[in-house]
Amino acid sequence: MNIILVLFFALVLGMNDAGFAGATENGLSEQGSEAVIRLDSLLERLRESRVQESRINLKREEEFLARKDARKRLLEEAKEELIRNDKETNTLLAQIDANAKELGDLKETLRDRAGSLHEMFGLIRQSSGDLSAIIQESLVSAQYPNREQFLDSLSRNERLPPPEELEKFWYALLQEMTQSGKVIRFSAPVTSPQGETQNRFVTRVGGFTATAGGKFLRYSPQIGNLMELSRQPPSRYSKLAKRLESSERGIVPMLIDPTRGAILDLLVQKPDLLERINQGGAVGYMIILIGCIGILLASLRHVSLIRTAKRIEKQLRNIGTPSSDNPLGRVLVVLKRMDKANPETLELSLDEAILKEIPHLERGHALIKLLAAIAPLLGLLGTVIGMIITFQTITLFGTGDPKLMADGISQALVTTALGLLVSIPLLFAHSLVTARSKSLIQVLDQQSAGLIAARIEQHRGEHRDRASPILT
Repeated sequence: MNIILVLFFALVLGMNDAGFAGATENGLSEQGSEAVIRLDSLLERLRESRVQESRINLKREEEFLARKDARKRLLEEAKEELIRNDKETNTLLAQIDANAKELGDLKETLRDRAGSLHEMFGLIRQSSGDLSAIIQESLVSAQYPNREQFLDSLSRNERLPPPEELEKFWYALLQEMTQSGKVIRFSAPVTSPQGETQNRFVTRVGGFTATAGGKFLRYSPQIGNLMELSRQPPSRYSKLAKRLESSERGIVPMLIDPTRGAILDLLVQKPDLLERINQGGAVGYMIILIGCIGILLASLRHVSLIRTAKRIEKQLRNIGTPSSDNPLGRVLVVLKRMDKANPETLELSLDEAILKEIPHLERGHALIKLLAAIAPLLGLLGTVIGMIITFQTITLFGTGDPKLMADGISQALVTTALGLLVSIPLLFAHSLVTARSKSLIQVLDQQSAGLIAARIEQHRGEHRDRASPILT
Protein backbone atom coordinates (compact mmCIF):
# COMPACT_ATOMS: atom_id res chain seq x y z
CA MET A 1 0.00 0.00 0.00
CA ASN A 2 2.88 2.35 0.78
CA ILE A 3 4.46 1.55 -2.57
CA ILE A 4 1.25 2.38 -4.43
CA LEU A 5 0.97 5.74 -2.69
CA VAL A 6 4.55 6.57 -3.50
CA LEU A 7 3.98 5.71 -7.19
CA PHE A 8 0.84 7.84 -7.25
CA PHE A 9 2.59 10.92 -5.92
CA ALA A 10 5.55 10.34 -8.27
CA LEU A 11 3.26 10.16 -11.35
CA VAL A 12 1.49 13.34 -10.31
CA LEU A 13 4.78 15.16 -9.99
CA GLY A 14 5.96 13.80 -13.31
CA MET A 15 2.78 14.91 -15.03
CA ASN A 16 3.11 18.41 -13.61
CA ASP A 17 6.71 18.62 -14.74
CA ALA A 18 5.79 17.25 -18.15
CA GLY A 19 2.91 19.73 -18.58
CA PHE A 20 5.10 22.62 -17.64
CA ALA A 21 7.80 21.49 -20.03
CA GLY A 22 5.24 21.01 -22.89
CA ALA A 23 4.90 24.74 -23.14
CA THR A 24 8.17 24.77 -25.15
CA GLU A 25 8.21 24.64 -28.92
CA ASN A 26 9.98 21.22 -29.30
CA GLY A 27 7.37 19.32 -27.07
CA LEU A 28 10.01 17.84 -24.67
CA SER A 29 12.38 20.03 -22.75
CA GLU A 30 15.27 19.42 -20.47
CA GLN A 31 12.97 19.51 -17.46
CA GLY A 32 10.94 16.61 -18.87
CA SER A 33 14.04 14.47 -19.23
CA GLU A 34 15.01 15.14 -15.62
CA ALA A 35 11.52 14.05 -14.51
CA VAL A 36 11.91 10.75 -16.40
CA ILE A 37 15.24 10.14 -14.67
CA ARG A 38 13.68 10.79 -11.27
CA LEU A 39 10.89 8.29 -12.00
CA ASP A 40 13.41 5.64 -12.95
CA SER A 41 15.33 6.16 -9.75
CA LEU A 42 12.08 6.05 -7.78
CA LEU A 43 11.09 2.76 -9.37
CA GLU A 44 14.50 1.40 -8.55
CA ARG A 45 14.11 2.41 -4.92
CA LEU A 46 10.67 0.85 -4.79
CA ARG A 47 12.05 -2.39 -6.15
CA GLU A 48 14.80 -2.43 -3.51
CA SER A 49 12.36 -1.70 -0.70
CA ARG A 50 10.11 -4.54 -1.82
CA VAL A 51 13.01 -6.93 -1.79
CA GLN A 52 14.02 -5.77 1.70
CA GLU A 53 10.44 -6.12 3.02
CA SER A 54 10.25 -9.62 1.59
CA ARG A 55 13.42 -10.57 3.48
CA ILE A 56 12.03 -9.12 6.72
CA ASN A 57 8.71 -10.95 6.31
CA LEU A 58 10.51 -14.19 5.60
CA LYS A 59 12.61 -13.79 8.74
CA ARG A 60 9.47 -13.10 10.80
CA GLU A 61 7.81 -16.25 9.45
CA GLU A 62 10.85 -18.32 10.37
CA GLU A 63 10.89 -16.91 13.93
CA PHE A 64 7.14 -17.52 14.32
CA LEU A 65 7.48 -21.12 13.18
CA ALA A 66 10.39 -21.63 15.56
CA ARG A 67 8.39 -20.27 18.51
CA LYS A 68 5.43 -22.39 17.52
CA ASP A 69 7.51 -25.54 17.64
CA ALA A 70 8.98 -24.57 21.03
CA ARG A 71 5.55 -23.94 22.50
CA LYS A 72 4.32 -27.20 21.12
CA ARG A 73 7.16 -29.01 22.84
CA LEU A 74 6.39 -27.16 26.11
CA LEU A 75 2.74 -28.18 25.85
CA GLU A 76 3.67 -31.80 25.37
CA GLU A 77 6.05 -31.65 28.34
CA ALA A 78 3.33 -30.07 30.52
CA LYS A 79 0.89 -32.82 29.55
CA GLU A 80 3.43 -35.46 30.43
CA GLU A 81 4.13 -33.72 33.78
CA LEU A 82 0.38 -33.61 34.50
CA ILE A 83 0.05 -37.30 33.83
CA ARG A 84 2.98 -38.04 36.18
CA ASN A 85 1.49 -35.80 38.90
CA ASP A 86 -1.88 -37.53 38.58
CA LYS A 87 -0.22 -40.89 39.00
CA GLU A 88 1.77 -39.64 42.01
CA THR A 89 -1.38 -38.10 43.52
CA ASN A 90 -3.26 -41.34 43.20
CA THR A 91 -0.37 -43.16 44.79
CA LEU A 92 -0.22 -40.70 47.71
CA LEU A 93 -3.99 -40.84 48.24
CA ALA A 94 -3.81 -44.58 48.37
CA GLN A 95 -0.93 -44.30 50.85
CA ILE A 96 -2.92 -41.85 53.00
CA ASP A 97 -5.88 -44.20 53.07
CA ALA A 98 -3.61 -47.04 54.01
CA ASN A 99 -1.93 -44.98 56.73
CA ALA A 100 -5.27 -43.84 58.12
CA LYS A 101 -6.49 -47.44 58.23
CA GLU A 102 -3.26 -48.54 59.87
CA LEU A 103 -3.46 -45.67 62.37
CA GLY A 104 -7.03 -46.61 63.25
CA ASP A 105 -5.96 -50.21 63.76
CA LEU A 106 -3.07 -49.10 65.95
CA LYS A 107 -5.34 -46.87 68.06
CA GLU A 108 -7.78 -49.72 68.47
CA THR A 109 -4.95 -52.00 69.49
CA LEU A 110 -3.66 -49.36 71.92
CA ARG A 111 -7.13 -48.94 73.39
CA ASP A 112 -7.52 -52.66 73.84
CA ARG A 113 -4.11 -53.05 75.46
CA ALA A 114 -4.42 -49.94 77.65
CA GLY A 115 -7.79 -50.98 79.03
CA SER A 116 -8.67 -48.97 82.12
CA LEU A 117 -5.31 -47.14 81.92
CA HIS A 118 -6.60 -45.19 78.93
CA GLU A 119 -9.28 -43.53 81.05
CA MET A 120 -6.69 -42.78 83.72
CA PHE A 121 -4.38 -41.12 81.22
CA GLY A 122 -7.28 -39.05 79.89
CA LEU A 123 -8.03 -37.94 83.43
CA ILE A 124 -4.37 -37.05 83.93
CA ARG A 125 -4.35 -34.91 80.79
CA GLN A 126 -7.49 -33.11 81.92
CA SER A 127 -6.16 -32.65 85.45
CA SER A 128 -2.83 -31.38 84.15
CA GLY A 129 -4.67 -28.76 82.06
CA ASP A 130 -6.70 -27.63 85.06
CA LEU A 131 -3.61 -27.57 87.29
CA SER A 132 -1.73 -25.57 84.65
CA ALA A 133 -4.46 -22.90 84.68
CA ILE A 134 -4.33 -22.73 88.50
CA ILE A 135 -0.54 -22.57 88.66
CA GLN A 136 -0.40 -19.89 85.98
CA GLU A 137 -2.43 -17.52 88.21
CA SER A 138 -0.99 -18.70 91.55
CA LEU A 139 1.22 -16.55 93.80
CA VAL A 140 3.40 -19.63 94.34
CA SER A 141 4.59 -19.25 90.74
CA ALA A 142 6.38 -16.06 91.78
CA GLN A 143 8.66 -18.24 93.92
CA TYR A 144 8.70 -21.30 91.62
CA PRO A 145 8.35 -20.03 88.02
CA ASN A 146 7.89 -21.94 84.75
CA ARG A 147 6.00 -24.84 86.32
CA GLU A 148 3.11 -24.63 83.90
CA GLN A 149 5.22 -25.42 80.79
CA PHE A 150 5.53 -29.11 81.64
CA LEU A 151 1.83 -29.30 82.52
CA ASP A 152 0.83 -27.67 79.23
CA SER A 153 2.86 -30.20 77.23
CA LEU A 154 1.42 -33.05 79.31
CA SER A 155 -2.16 -31.89 78.72
CA ARG A 156 -1.62 -31.72 74.93
CA ASN A 157 0.34 -34.96 74.62
CA GLU A 158 -1.50 -37.77 72.85
CA ARG A 159 0.89 -40.57 73.84
CA LEU A 160 0.80 -42.44 77.09
CA PRO A 161 2.94 -40.56 79.63
CA PRO A 162 5.83 -42.50 81.13
CA PRO A 163 6.13 -42.99 84.92
CA GLU A 164 8.65 -40.13 85.17
CA GLU A 165 6.11 -37.62 83.84
CA LEU A 166 3.42 -38.99 86.13
CA GLU A 167 5.74 -38.54 89.10
CA LYS A 168 6.55 -34.99 88.00
CA PHE A 169 2.85 -34.21 87.69
CA TRP A 170 2.23 -35.61 91.17
CA TYR A 171 5.09 -33.51 92.55
CA ALA A 172 3.71 -30.30 90.98
CA LEU A 173 0.26 -30.97 92.44
CA LEU A 174 1.67 -31.75 95.88
CA GLN A 175 3.90 -28.66 95.78
CA GLU A 176 0.96 -26.37 95.03
CA MET A 177 -1.04 -27.93 97.87
CA THR A 178 1.72 -27.67 100.47
CA GLN A 179 2.82 -24.16 99.48
CA SER A 180 -0.79 -22.94 99.77
CA GLY A 181 -0.63 -23.63 103.50
CA LYS A 182 2.66 -21.88 104.29
CA VAL A 183 3.74 -18.36 105.18
CA ILE A 184 7.11 -17.82 103.50
CA ARG A 185 9.54 -14.97 102.95
CA PHE A 186 11.60 -15.01 99.78
CA SER A 187 13.36 -12.62 97.42
CA ALA A 188 11.71 -11.96 94.08
CA PRO A 189 11.55 -9.19 91.46
CA VAL A 190 8.71 -6.74 92.14
CA THR A 191 7.44 -4.22 89.58
CA SER A 192 6.25 -0.85 90.87
CA PRO A 193 3.28 1.03 89.35
CA GLN A 194 5.84 3.27 87.57
CA GLY A 195 7.30 0.22 85.78
CA GLU A 196 10.52 -0.10 87.80
CA THR A 197 11.52 -3.67 88.70
CA GLN A 198 13.83 -4.55 91.58
CA ASN A 199 14.40 -7.50 93.89
CA ARG A 200 12.63 -7.19 97.23
CA PHE A 201 11.79 -9.43 100.16
CA VAL A 202 8.27 -10.73 99.71
CA THR A 203 6.04 -12.26 102.37
CA ARG A 204 3.59 -14.76 100.92
CA VAL A 205 0.58 -16.06 102.84
CA GLY A 206 -0.14 -19.33 101.07
CA GLY A 207 -1.52 -18.71 97.61
CA PHE A 208 -3.78 -15.90 98.76
CA THR A 209 -1.84 -12.74 99.67
CA ALA A 210 1.65 -11.36 99.05
CA THR A 211 3.15 -8.19 100.54
CA ALA A 212 6.43 -6.28 100.34
CA GLY A 213 7.24 -3.26 102.47
CA GLY A 214 3.68 -3.11 103.80
CA LYS A 215 2.22 -2.93 100.29
CA PHE A 216 0.03 -5.60 98.76
CA LEU A 217 1.15 -7.36 95.58
CA ARG A 218 -0.48 -9.34 92.82
CA TYR A 219 1.03 -11.86 90.43
CA SER A 220 0.99 -11.05 86.72
CA PRO A 221 1.19 -14.18 84.51
CA GLN A 222 1.93 -12.03 81.45
CA ILE A 223 5.27 -10.77 82.77
CA GLY A 224 5.85 -13.52 85.35
CA ASN A 225 6.51 -11.00 88.16
CA LEU A 226 4.85 -9.66 91.25
CA MET A 227 3.40 -6.18 90.86
CA GLU A 228 2.39 -3.58 93.42
CA LEU A 229 -1.24 -2.66 93.35
CA SER A 230 -1.64 0.72 91.70
CA ARG A 231 -3.87 1.65 94.59
CA GLN A 232 -3.40 0.16 98.04
CA PRO A 233 -6.21 -0.82 100.45
CA PRO A 234 -6.95 1.38 103.50
CA SER A 235 -4.21 1.95 106.06
CA ARG A 236 -5.63 -0.54 108.55
CA TYR A 237 -4.86 -3.36 106.12
CA SER A 238 -1.37 -1.99 105.41
CA LYS A 239 -0.69 -2.04 109.17
CA LEU A 240 -1.60 -5.73 109.24
CA ALA A 241 0.85 -6.39 106.40
CA LYS A 242 3.68 -4.54 108.17
CA ARG A 243 2.99 -6.38 111.42
CA LEU A 244 3.16 -9.71 109.61
CA GLU A 245 6.43 -8.81 107.88
CA SER A 246 8.05 -7.75 111.16
CA SER A 247 6.90 -10.79 113.16
CA GLU A 248 9.06 -13.87 113.54
CA ARG A 249 6.72 -16.40 115.10
CA GLY A 250 3.31 -16.80 116.63
CA ILE A 251 -0.17 -16.05 115.34
CA VAL A 252 -0.56 -12.69 113.61
CA PRO A 253 -3.82 -11.35 112.10
CA MET A 254 -3.62 -10.86 108.36
CA LEU A 255 -5.89 -10.08 105.44
CA ILE A 256 -6.22 -12.93 102.95
CA ASP A 257 -8.11 -13.13 99.68
CA PRO A 258 -9.48 -16.65 99.03
CA THR A 259 -10.51 -15.60 95.51
CA ARG A 260 -6.84 -15.14 94.51
CA GLY A 261 -7.04 -11.36 94.08
CA ALA A 262 -10.63 -10.73 92.97
CA ILE A 263 -11.87 -9.40 96.32
CA LEU A 264 -8.69 -7.36 96.80
CA ASP A 265 -9.18 -5.75 93.40
CA LEU A 266 -12.74 -4.82 94.33
CA LEU A 267 -11.54 -3.45 97.67
CA VAL A 268 -8.93 -1.35 95.90
CA GLN A 269 -11.47 0.00 93.40
CA LYS A 270 -13.71 1.24 96.22
CA PRO A 271 -13.62 5.07 96.10
CA ASP A 272 -12.29 6.93 99.11
CA LEU A 273 -13.80 9.99 100.78
CA LEU A 274 -12.34 12.53 98.35
CA GLU A 275 -13.48 10.54 95.34
CA ARG A 276 -16.97 10.30 96.83
CA ILE A 277 -17.03 14.06 97.29
CA ASN A 278 -15.84 14.61 93.71
CA GLN A 279 -18.73 12.49 92.47
CA GLY A 280 -21.12 15.07 93.92
CA GLY A 281 -19.93 17.71 91.48
CA ALA A 282 -20.56 21.45 91.92
CA VAL A 283 -23.68 20.91 94.02
CA GLY A 284 -21.72 18.72 96.41
CA TYR A 285 -19.06 21.40 96.81
CA MET A 286 -21.74 23.99 97.58
CA ILE A 287 -23.25 21.75 100.25
CA ILE A 288 -19.86 21.22 101.86
CA LEU A 289 -19.18 24.97 101.79
CA ILE A 290 -22.52 25.65 103.46
CA GLY A 291 -21.77 23.00 106.07
CA CYS A 292 -18.36 24.50 106.83
CA ILE A 293 -19.84 27.99 107.16
CA GLY A 294 -22.63 26.72 109.41
CA ILE A 295 -20.33 24.68 111.66
CA LEU A 296 -17.87 27.57 111.91
CA LEU A 297 -20.64 30.04 112.80
CA ALA A 298 -22.16 27.64 115.35
CA SER A 299 -18.75 27.05 116.92
CA LEU A 300 -18.06 30.78 117.21
CA ARG A 301 -21.48 31.41 118.72
CA HIS A 302 -21.07 28.52 121.15
CA VAL A 303 -17.70 29.81 122.32
CA SER A 304 -19.11 33.34 122.62
CA LEU A 305 -22.06 32.11 124.69
CA ILE A 306 -19.77 30.11 126.96
CA ARG A 307 -17.65 33.20 127.62
CA THR A 308 -20.79 35.25 128.25
CA ALA A 309 -22.10 32.61 130.66
CA LYS A 310 -18.85 32.66 132.62
CA ARG A 311 -18.99 36.46 132.90
CA ILE A 312 -22.61 36.29 134.05
CA GLU A 313 -21.67 33.70 136.68
CA LYS A 314 -18.90 35.98 137.85
CA GLN A 315 -21.34 38.87 137.95
CA LEU A 316 -23.81 36.80 140.02
CA ARG A 317 -21.15 36.36 142.68
CA ASN A 318 -20.72 40.14 142.83
CA ILE A 319 -24.17 41.70 142.32
CA GLY A 320 -23.26 44.88 144.11
CA THR A 321 -20.55 45.86 141.62
CA PRO A 322 -22.03 45.75 138.10
CA SER A 323 -19.72 45.42 135.06
CA SER A 324 -20.52 46.42 131.51
CA ASP A 325 -18.68 43.42 129.94
CA ASN A 326 -21.68 41.09 130.37
CA PRO A 327 -25.45 41.35 129.83
CA LEU A 328 -26.34 41.01 133.52
CA GLY A 329 -23.88 43.72 134.45
CA ARG A 330 -25.39 46.08 131.91
CA VAL A 331 -28.86 45.37 133.32
CA LEU A 332 -27.57 46.07 136.81
CA VAL A 333 -26.11 49.35 135.57
CA VAL A 334 -29.60 50.36 134.46
CA LEU A 335 -30.92 49.37 137.88
CA LYS A 336 -28.27 51.41 139.63
CA ARG A 337 -28.89 54.42 137.40
CA MET A 338 -32.62 54.37 138.18
CA ASP A 339 -32.25 53.87 141.90
CA LYS A 340 -34.91 56.51 142.77
CA ALA A 341 -37.50 55.38 140.20
CA ASN A 342 -40.71 53.71 141.20
CA PRO A 343 -41.13 49.91 140.63
CA GLU A 344 -43.28 50.29 137.48
CA THR A 345 -40.76 52.52 135.75
CA LEU A 346 -37.91 50.34 136.89
CA GLU A 347 -39.65 47.24 135.51
CA LEU A 348 -40.10 48.86 132.12
CA SER A 349 -36.48 50.01 132.06
CA LEU A 350 -35.20 46.52 132.96
CA ASP A 351 -37.41 44.92 130.29
CA GLU A 352 -35.99 47.35 127.77
CA ALA A 353 -32.43 46.56 128.84
CA ILE A 354 -33.10 42.82 128.54
CA LEU A 355 -34.64 43.28 125.10
CA LYS A 356 -31.47 45.08 124.01
CA GLU A 357 -29.37 42.13 125.16
CA ILE A 358 -31.46 39.42 123.47
CA PRO A 359 -30.30 40.19 119.85
CA HIS A 360 -26.67 39.92 120.99
CA LEU A 361 -27.35 36.57 122.63
CA GLU A 362 -29.31 35.20 119.63
CA ARG A 363 -27.04 36.60 116.93
CA GLY A 364 -26.47 34.15 114.03
CA HIS A 365 -29.03 31.57 115.20
CA ALA A 366 -31.40 32.28 112.36
CA LEU A 367 -28.57 31.94 109.82
CA ILE A 368 -27.55 28.56 111.26
CA LYS A 369 -31.15 27.39 111.00
CA LEU A 370 -31.35 28.67 107.41
CA LEU A 371 -28.18 26.82 106.41
CA ALA A 372 -29.52 23.64 108.01
CA ALA A 373 -32.66 23.98 105.87
CA ILE A 374 -30.79 24.81 102.64
CA ALA A 375 -28.41 21.83 102.77
CA PRO A 376 -31.03 19.07 102.14
CA LEU A 377 -32.68 21.22 99.48
CA LEU A 378 -29.36 21.44 97.63
CA GLY A 379 -29.02 17.69 98.06
CA LEU A 380 -32.40 17.28 96.40
CA LEU A 381 -31.26 19.59 93.60
CA GLY A 382 -28.18 17.42 93.07
CA THR A 383 -30.39 14.35 92.99
CA VAL A 384 -32.55 15.86 90.25
CA ILE A 385 -29.47 16.88 88.22
CA GLY A 386 -28.00 13.38 88.60
CA MET A 387 -31.23 11.79 87.38
CA ILE A 388 -31.29 14.14 84.39
CA ILE A 389 -27.73 13.10 83.50
CA THR A 390 -28.68 9.43 83.89
CA PHE A 391 -31.68 9.73 81.58
CA GLN A 392 -29.62 11.59 79.01
CA THR A 393 -27.07 8.77 79.08
CA ILE A 394 -29.82 6.18 78.67
CA THR A 395 -31.19 8.13 75.71
CA LEU A 396 -27.79 8.24 73.99
CA PHE A 397 -26.32 4.81 74.82
CA GLY A 398 -29.21 2.71 76.09
CA THR A 399 -29.14 0.50 79.18
CA GLY A 400 -26.66 -2.08 77.91
CA ASP A 401 -23.73 -0.88 80.01
CA PRO A 402 -24.58 0.14 83.58
CA LYS A 403 -21.18 1.82 83.98
CA LEU A 404 -22.27 4.60 81.62
CA MET A 405 -25.05 5.53 84.05
CA ALA A 406 -22.83 5.38 87.13
CA ASP A 407 -21.82 9.06 87.03
CA GLY A 408 -25.38 10.40 87.14
CA ILE A 409 -26.50 7.93 89.81
CA SER A 410 -23.41 8.64 91.91
CA GLN A 411 -24.04 12.39 91.76
CA ALA A 412 -27.69 11.88 92.73
CA LEU A 413 -26.91 9.71 95.75
CA VAL A 414 -23.80 11.56 96.92
CA THR A 415 -25.46 14.98 96.92
CA THR A 416 -28.42 13.60 98.86
CA ALA A 417 -26.09 12.06 101.41
CA LEU A 418 -24.03 15.26 101.68
CA GLY A 419 -27.17 17.35 102.20
CA LEU A 420 -28.29 15.12 105.08
CA LEU A 421 -24.80 14.90 106.58
CA VAL A 422 -24.57 18.69 106.66
CA SER A 423 -28.14 19.36 107.78
CA ILE A 424 -28.18 17.00 110.76
CA PRO A 425 -25.12 18.47 112.56
CA LEU A 426 -26.32 22.01 111.83
CA LEU A 427 -29.69 21.23 113.42
CA PHE A 428 -27.95 19.90 116.52
CA ALA A 429 -25.67 22.96 116.60
CA HIS A 430 -28.63 25.30 116.23
CA SER A 431 -30.46 23.57 119.06
CA LEU A 432 -27.37 23.75 121.26
CA VAL A 433 -26.69 27.46 120.79
CA THR A 434 -30.40 28.29 121.03
CA ALA A 435 -30.75 26.40 124.31
CA ARG A 436 -27.65 28.08 125.74
CA SER A 437 -28.81 31.57 124.72
CA LYS A 438 -32.26 30.92 126.16
CA SER A 439 -30.70 29.83 129.43
CA LEU A 440 -28.77 33.12 129.59
CA ILE A 441 -31.89 35.11 128.76
CA GLN A 442 -33.72 33.22 131.49
CA VAL A 443 -30.99 34.21 133.97
CA LEU A 444 -31.49 37.83 132.98
CA ASP A 445 -35.27 37.53 133.40
CA GLN A 446 -34.91 35.87 136.78
CA GLN A 447 -32.45 38.43 138.06
CA SER A 448 -34.54 41.34 136.77
CA ALA A 449 -37.67 39.87 138.36
CA GLY A 450 -35.83 39.41 141.65
CA LEU A 451 -34.51 42.96 141.54
CA ILE A 452 -37.97 44.34 140.81
CA ALA A 453 -39.45 42.29 143.65
CA ALA A 454 -36.76 43.57 146.00
CA ARG A 455 -37.42 47.15 144.91
CA ILE A 456 -41.18 46.72 145.42
CA GLU A 457 -40.59 45.26 148.87
CA GLN A 458 -38.25 48.14 149.66
CA HIS A 459 -40.81 50.63 148.41
CA ARG A 460 -43.54 49.11 150.60
CA GLY A 461 -41.23 49.24 153.62
CA GLU A 462 -40.63 52.92 153.08
CA HIS A 463 -44.38 53.56 152.89
CA ARG A 464 -44.94 51.70 156.17
CA ASP A 465 -42.18 53.70 157.84
CA ARG A 466 -43.78 56.95 156.70
CA ALA A 467 -47.23 55.91 157.82
CA SER A 468 -46.27 54.62 161.30
CA PRO A 469 -45.57 58.10 162.95
CA ILE A 470 -48.96 59.43 161.89
CA LEU A 471 -50.70 56.48 163.41
CA THR A 472 -48.87 56.89 166.68
